[in-house]
Amino acid sequence: MAASQSIITRDTDKIGDETGNLYQSIAIISKRSKQIASGMKEELNGKLAEFASTVDNLEEIFENREQIEISKFYERMPKPTAMAIEEFMNGEIYHRFKEAEEKESAENS
Repeated sequence: MAASQSIITRDTDKIGDETGNLYQSIAIISKRSKQIASGMKEELNGKLAEFASTVDNLEEIFENREQIEISKFYERMPKPTAMAIEEFMNGEIYHRFKEAEEKESAENS
């Protein structure tokens, strides 16, 4: 989670170097970003579930300071896309191409 929250200009050639194709690299980053976002959402929902109320009356719903702090913490975190790009550029994402593996196994058979 070392990704910064500021806007960064990225060199598209460096992004495409890993796979040899910029669009494949972006697809890999996109899939990893969705995984990160899903994990963060599950974690946040788990923490906020403790504060869930079964009462639907607006009069009985009160402001919970702890719940607000948890929400603010997740809002300040780096975006999943920035985290995924950082992981990809550092070589921390494992990826493979299923079609290439199937082709190689067919040729070896």
